[in-house]
Amino acid sequence: MILDNKLNITNQVELAKAEEKISKQKAKQLFDSGDIAKVDVGTSVGLAFIHAYLFEDIYHFAGKIRDVNIAKGKFRFAPLMYLQPSLTHIDAMPQGSFDEIIEKYVEMNIAHPFREGNGRATRIWLDLILKKEIKQVVDWNLVDKDEYLSAMERSVVKDVEIKVLLKQALTDKIDDRALFMKGIDVSYYYEGYSEFKTEEL
Repeated sequence: MILDNKLNITNQVELAKAEEKISKQKAKQLFDSGDIAKVDVGTSVGLAFIHAYLFEDIYHFAGKIRDVNIAKGKFRFAPLMYLQPSLTHIDAMPQGSFDEIIEKYVEMNIAHPFREGNGRATRIWLDLILKKEIKQVVDWNLVDKDEYLSAMERSVVKDVEIKVLLKQALTDKIDDRALFMKGIDVSYYYEGYSEFKTEEL
């Protein structure tokens, strides 16, 4: 099923290409313009801001809480009737330590509040919490795609694996532009998008 989009693209391959290019340009702009400082760190409102920023030129639903149930493979994300209470709960979760931050991130991943683009927006959101609270970010280049995806899949039951994986990839280069841009590329690669390099757009 091809998502309804502002570009009126009806071909899935074309849409994926356009989505990657435009939203990577917006991720670059988010950093370079300083707009990233406007994000309300660690809240669902802050996540919606990031999501809208990345995808508003492509999708009408950018930054808006989804109104349909969604699943990935066999996993069903938070059902609609529980989505709002779930986001309220996540907003109230502590984020003072690395463990608390990853627990919050895992819960937000289970909520998956948007129709599309959750992973990419939420990884930026995660790094902003880490940056604010423990003065570190993830160097996503050090996180293997398959290991990350399987750890995230299992994090619903047990979050030890994802904590270990991300902890060993932490860096204190929290304002490094090149690291941010490469991180965007890796984040998109996890989701199957690797046509463009953010730095070159």
